[in-house]
Amino acid sequence: MRPEILFPYYADVTTLKGVGPKLAPVLAQHVGSHIRDLAFFLPSGVIKRPLVPLNRARIGEVQTVAVTIAGYPPAPAKGPQRIETVDDTTRLTLVYFHRIRGFETQHPVGSKRLISGKLESFNNQLQMPHPDYLVDEARAAEIPACEPVYPATLDLGSRTLRKLVQGALSITPELPEWLDLAMVDKYLWPSFHAALAAAHTPLSELDLDPDAKPRQRLAYDEALAHQLALKARKQFRQNTPSRVIDRHAWADRALTTLPFAMTGAQVRALADIRGDLRSGHRMNRLVQGDVGAGKTLVALMAMIDVAEDGLQSVLMAPTEILARQHFEKSHSILEALGISSTIMTGRDKGKERDRKRAAVASGEAQVVFGTHAVFQEGVDFHSLQLAVIDEQHRFGVGQRQKLFSKGEAVHYLSMSATPIPRTLALTQYGEADLSILDEKPAGRQPIHTAVVPRARLADVMHRLKGALADGQQAYWVCPLVEDTAESDLIAAEKRHEELQEALGIEVGLVHGRMPSETKDNVVTRFAAGELRVLCATTVVEVGIDVPTASIIIIEQAERFGLAQLHQLRGRVGRGAAKSACILLYDSPLSKNAKARLELLRDTEDGFKIAEMDWKLRGEGDILGAKQSGFPDYRFVDPVRHTALIALAAREAVYILHQGDALPAPRRKAIEVLKQLFDWRADVADKQD
Repeated sequence: MRPEILFPYYADVTTLKGVGPKLAPVLAQHVGSHIRDLAFFLPSGVIKRPLVPLNRARIGEVQTVAVTIAGYPPAPAKGPQRIETVDDTTRLTLVYFHRIRGFETQHPVGSKRLISGKLESFNNQLQMPHPDYLVDEARAAEIPACEPVYPATLDLGSRTLRKLVQGALSITPELPEWLDLAMVDKYLWPSFHAALAAAHTPLSELDLDPDAKPRQRLAYDEALAHQLALKARKQFRQNTPSRVIDRHAWADRALTTLPFAMTGAQVRALADIRGDLRSGHRMNRLVQGDVGAGKTLVALMAMIDVAEDGLQSVLMAPTEILARQHFEKSHSILEALGISSTIMTGRDKGKERDRKRAAVASGEAQVVFGTHAVFQEGVDFHSLQLAVIDEQHRFGVGQRQKLFSKGEAVHYLSMSATPIPRTLALTQYGEADLSILDEKPAGRQPIHTAVVPRARLADVMHRLKGALADGQQAYWVCPLVEDTAESDLIAAEKRHEELQEALGIEVGLVHGRMPSETKDNVVTRFAAGELRVLCATTVVEVGIDVPTASIIIIEQAERFGLAQLHQLRGRVGRGAAKSACILLYDSPLSKNAKARLELLRDTEDGFKIAEMDWKLRGEGDILGAKQSGFPDYRFVDPVRHTALIALAAREAVYILHQGDALPAPRRKAIEVLKQLFDWRADVADKQD
């Protein structure tokens, strides 16, 4: 049950004056449907409105001036409406580009008014187009000295939002203090309620900074609530019994047959996983590794351990291409050990699909590879014990849960090919244990990266022809599938035609709108060497493994995220040949874009790139944060607040460890905190 003190926070926005059936759905879409959503909707800017004499007002700035209405010059029927005003020494013309009925009655000549807006000069005359405020002197309090600006839409203006937010704040009560008072004093934080009020009344741009004390306090509270949910989930998982798996003979034998040795990082990650499997509790581990770091091999060894114990494993990938590559790379290793494996995709139909499902249901298929098909109704496992999910952020939590429900106390191993700084990983994977593969397998070829203006496209094409003549293969990556009137981005379909004409050979084309079977066929032909060039969109970003491809050309590279460019570059350098990545850009480059491309040119270290990209992007889309499944924080800035998140994680562990030993008032207050931010749904989704 939600504590009664929070009832006002979770009241519907329609309880506010002015929110009727027309505004409510607009508000729900843009902000949310509860009073809490409005209270948590912080301003993104601030406008100062100093009151100054008109003769000292500054052109181009927002100011408030006291004037007298002097007259209404006649205006053309369709022309702007002009109002002349004066103070003791100076004249000012107000300009409205649409006529306002009753204006002369509301503001008669001789009346004194306060006017606020941006001052302009036209033909050496002062004017103010569409003042933000025009009020009687008796209503001076309606013009804020510092006005918060809220993210607005066409249907919902900042002024309206400000009014609604103030209404919401007026009915939200003071809440009990859930933080340790020593911490509050140490960081000079206000109470939660005071912090919320201060965040909505900024006095300058400094008050909008994520590290301003009120915003810092709000961010810490939100991070603590989230970390409490994540750590509670982890604690629950660690207390959930699971079968002990402690067999390694088959996997160790398989490793001795490989033509290479595992890296130290792979050995450590496998040891982490084996420790989890023999712990008697459910595993939830993320293996995070750079491009080509060997995550799949580590996961395969774990699946072999499970098979040796007579149990089943499944590896789910987001695309059929990737699932099939995992299957084909693993099949010979598994077959040599006498382990039966199969692949399940949406392409399976009729008797073939029934045969595979029967093999999985009977336990005959000990290791299963697949796409979304593996968690569909009708797919039943005999003894599923380990679920491995590649690029797990590409699956919804509901989809992952369907897979875990195919067995009892299923161990969970996720893999991510996008390097994320440790502190950032904490925000996303706070309930998971983390193993990092920060070494490349021996023999991986360095990739020469060149940053080239697209004006030199003819030179690039000439060099490509020479490389193809030497027997090399190449990717050519474009941002879009097809040309649109609204976009100036390069389209893959058009470039595909131009490449075929320029090179005089058949060029493959792959993009996300193509049927899976068609894409697979093109990639298979490219991998077999039947196609020398593959023109593609970012569908080749992950999972395409063609060791014979040694060149990748990426057009308009400045339009891509740095992490995405690093992933695309990882499509080459997988074989014995020296490889090259050519980043074509449109001039002129912004300072930030130039720094990002130069960083990619100078290093192949994915973790270094992630750290630098993180700093370069500032408050931008951190490593594709939304695509990577980061929580929808209201107050936390994952870049600026990493130290706060780490602090909250430690405090959450302490709180859960203390349990009933904490004073009763603080325990009750912490429950209010958890219910206020309501991360329960997030945790429920993570019943992994």
